[in-house]
Amino acid sequence: MKTQLLCTFTTKPRLNETLDIIILNNDVLYEKVYVFQNENDLGQLICTYNIEYKYEYEESIIDTISLHRKKQSNTLYTINALNEVIREKNGGVLDKSYMVDWNEFSNTLLLTNEMGLQKIPTRIFQIVDTTSWKK
Repeated sequence: MKTQLLCTFTTKPRLNETLDIIILNNDVLYEKVYVFQNENDLGQLICTYNIEYKYEYEESIIDTISLHRKKQSNTLYTINALNEVIREKNGGVLDKSYMVDWNEFSNTLLLTNEMGLQKIPTRIFQIVDTTSWKK
Protein backbone atom coordinates (compact mmCIF):
# COMPACT_ATOMS: atom_id res chain seq x y z
CA MET A 1 0.00 0.00 0.00
CA LYS A 2 1.31 3.41 -0.97
CA THR A 3 0.67 6.24 1.49
CA GLN A 4 0.31 9.98 1.14
CA LEU A 5 1.21 12.48 3.86
CA LEU A 6 -1.28 15.32 4.13
CA CYS A 7 -0.93 18.54 6.07
CA THR A 8 -3.85 20.68 7.23
CA PHE A 9 -3.13 24.13 8.60
CA THR A 10 -5.23 25.44 11.47
CA THR A 11 -5.14 27.60 14.59
CA LYS A 12 -5.34 26.74 18.27
CA PRO A 13 -8.98 27.86 18.59
CA ARG A 14 -9.97 25.75 15.55
CA LEU A 15 -7.93 22.63 16.39
CA ASN A 16 -10.78 20.43 17.64
CA GLU A 17 -12.99 21.39 14.70
CA THR A 18 -10.14 20.70 12.26
CA LEU A 19 -9.42 17.30 13.84
CA ASP A 20 -13.11 16.41 13.59
CA ILE A 21 -13.06 17.25 9.87
CA ILE A 22 -9.81 15.33 9.24
CA ILE A 23 -10.98 12.20 11.05
CA LEU A 24 -14.49 12.28 9.57
CA ASN A 25 -13.33 12.79 5.96
CA ASN A 26 -10.30 10.47 5.86
CA ASP A 27 -9.29 6.95 6.73
CA VAL A 28 -6.26 8.06 8.73
CA LEU A 29 -3.58 5.39 8.57
CA TYR A 30 -1.64 4.36 11.66
CA GLU A 31 -4.43 6.03 13.71
CA LYS A 32 -2.37 9.13 14.45
CA VAL A 33 -2.55 12.83 13.62
CA TYR A 34 0.62 14.69 14.52
CA VAL A 35 -0.02 18.30 15.44
CA PHE A 36 2.97 20.61 15.14
CA GLN A 37 3.22 24.19 16.36
CA ASN A 38 4.82 26.94 14.30
CA GLU A 39 7.60 28.25 16.56
CA ASN A 40 7.41 31.66 14.85
CA ASP A 41 3.64 31.95 15.39
CA LEU A 42 2.52 29.88 18.38
CA GLY A 43 -1.14 30.18 17.41
CA GLN A 44 -0.59 28.41 14.08
CA LEU A 45 -0.83 24.62 14.09
CA ILE A 46 0.08 22.08 11.43
CA CYS A 47 -1.78 18.74 11.45
CA THR A 48 -0.06 15.91 9.56
CA TYR A 49 -1.53 12.49 8.85
CA ASN A 50 -1.19 9.64 6.39
CA ILE A 51 -3.88 8.36 4.08
CA GLU A 52 -3.81 5.66 1.42
CA TYR A 53 -2.42 7.20 -1.77
CA LYS A 54 -4.98 8.11 -4.37
CA TYR A 55 -4.05 9.70 -7.66
CA GLU A 56 -6.59 12.41 -6.97
CA TYR A 57 -7.28 12.64 -3.24
CA GLU A 58 -10.45 14.27 -1.95
CA GLU A 59 -9.74 17.97 -1.63
CA SER A 60 -12.68 18.63 0.67
CA ILE A 61 -10.56 19.86 3.55
CA ILE A 62 -9.52 23.48 3.14
CA ASP A 63 -5.94 24.55 3.87
CA THR A 64 -4.64 21.03 3.14
CA ILE A 65 -1.60 20.16 1.05
CA SER A 66 0.42 17.05 0.27
CA LEU A 67 3.83 16.86 1.95
CA HIS A 68 6.90 14.68 2.21
CA ARG A 69 8.85 13.90 5.36
CA LYS A 70 12.48 13.13 6.08
CA LYS A 71 12.30 10.99 9.22
CA GLN A 72 15.94 11.38 10.32
CA SER A 73 15.60 15.14 10.76
CA ASN A 74 11.81 15.40 11.13
CA THR A 75 11.72 17.73 8.13
CA LEU A 76 8.39 18.31 6.38
CA TYR A 77 8.58 19.69 2.84
CA THR A 78 6.90 20.13 -0.52
CA ILE A 79 8.68 19.16 -3.72
CA ASN A 80 8.70 22.83 -4.80
CA ALA A 81 10.38 23.77 -1.50
CA LEU A 82 12.96 21.00 -1.93
CA ASN A 83 13.75 22.33 -5.40
CA GLU A 84 14.22 25.82 -3.93
CA VAL A 85 16.54 24.45 -1.22
CA ILE A 86 18.66 22.79 -3.91
CA ARG A 87 18.80 26.01 -5.94
CA GLU A 88 19.73 28.00 -2.82
CA LYS A 89 22.52 25.60 -1.87
CA ASN A 90 23.75 24.91 -5.42
CA GLY A 91 24.32 28.39 -6.84
CA GLY A 92 20.88 28.70 -8.40
CA VAL A 93 21.13 25.39 -10.27
CA LEU A 94 18.44 22.74 -9.85
CA ASP A 95 20.37 19.46 -9.82
CA LYS A 96 18.16 16.50 -8.83
CA SER A 97 21.26 14.56 -7.73
CA TYR A 98 22.27 17.26 -5.20
CA MET A 99 22.53 15.80 -1.69
CA VAL A 100 20.67 17.95 0.84
CA ASP A 101 22.03 18.06 4.40
CA TRP A 102 18.70 17.35 6.11
CA ASN A 103 20.16 18.03 9.57
CA GLU A 104 20.25 21.70 8.61
CA PHE A 105 16.44 21.59 8.42
CA SER A 106 15.77 19.57 11.56
CA ASN A 107 12.25 20.14 12.94
CA THR A 108 11.38 22.44 10.06
CA LEU A 109 8.53 22.79 7.58
CA LEU A 110 9.77 23.88 4.14
CA LEU A 111 7.21 25.61 1.92
CA THR A 112 7.18 28.02 -0.99
CA ASN A 113 4.88 30.96 -1.58
CA GLU A 114 4.96 34.30 -3.37
CA MET A 115 7.80 35.38 -1.04
CA GLY A 116 9.92 32.34 -1.97
CA LEU A 117 11.24 29.58 0.27
CA GLN A 118 9.79 29.57 3.78
CA LYS A 119 11.58 27.72 6.61
CA ILE A 120 9.16 27.32 9.50
CA PRO A 121 10.59 25.91 12.75
CA THR A 122 8.24 23.38 14.34
CA ARG A 123 7.79 21.35 17.48
CA ILE A 124 5.27 18.67 18.43
CA PHE A 125 2.21 20.21 20.03
CA GLN A 126 0.06 17.09 20.37
CA ILE A 127 -0.27 13.55 19.01
CA VAL A 128 -3.90 12.58 18.50
CA ASP A 129 -5.00 8.94 18.55
CA THR A 130 -7.86 8.79 16.06
CA THR A 131 -9.35 5.67 17.66
CA SER A 132 -10.03 7.46 20.92
CA TRP A 133 -10.81 10.91 19.49
CA LYS A 134 -14.17 12.16 20.64
CA LYS A 135 -16.36 12.48 17.58
